[in-house]
Amino acid sequence: MSILIQAPELMSSTGRVVLLDVRWKLGGPPGREDYLAGHLPGAVFVGLDTELAAHGEPQDGRHPLPSIESLQDAARRWGIRSGDTVVAYDDNGNLAAARAWWLLRWAGFDDVRLLDGGLAAWVAAGGDLDTDDVVPEPGDVTLDAGHVPTIDIDGAAEFPGVLLDARAAERYAGETEPIDPRAGHIPGAVSAPTTDNLDDDGRFLPVAELRRHFEALGVRDGVDVATYCGSGVTAAHEVAALAIAGFDAALYPGSWSQWSNHDDRPVATGTTQ
Repeated sequence: MSILIQAPELMSSTGRVVLLDVRWKLGGPPGREDYLAGHLPGAVFVGLDTELAAHGEPQDGRHPLPSIESLQDAARRWGIRSGDTVVAYDDNGNLAAARAWWLLRWAGFDDVRLLDGGLAAWVAAGGDLDTDDVVPEPGDVTLDAGHVPTIDIDGAAEFPGVLLDARAAERYAGETEPIDPRAGHIPGAVSAPTTDNLDDDGRFLPVAELRRHFEALGVRDGVDVATYCGSGVTAAHEVAALAIAGFDAALYPGSWSQWSNHDDRPVATGTTQ
């Protein structure tokens, strides 16, 4: 299945498409206010903190994966039916929307895409915006977990391949840490900020550029790859970028928010592994 859809292609689509508005930023403000100010016609708002994550202890990380039952309930609230195409977007380079994209694929729903360039690309292509709070007819989709790979905290500690840290470079280096209890990175991880996957318009870089970018970080065909971030949100964007470049990758859902809450786990700092 394709990972991206362009705004003109979405505008001309004749099939049944479910649109998910996943606007969210670390530290807020809540994305629903932006959604109500203007969203793609028919799009339903998706709460990342409430629908795309479970609640757990700090040792579980900030955004543990939801149970498959709660995710299925949410997907049905969003109106998803078997056979639909789902398109997720946000207003920040799909850094949040990729969490919905990844979760649905993890749950066995293959026909889900990211609107390349997000809301801005839709507007630039001449698309209208609505301000209705959309409540769709409930869907009937059936989901089950485990269709794409993940690693846990022990897997991250012993990862045999290339472990990519998708956070900003200064967080990787331990120069700053705005939210988690310890600064730095998982020993052995390679800095690969998610924003490096995007052009100035918030669109994914072309396939060849993405492939060169990841190869420069040590990613190769036949080499295991996994990615983490602060709490498993932007790491999903890294998985999408890797897939566009032709590489499969596992996600560490607990990410740095879990690792840094375990005092027995070592922390590296600086710009190297």
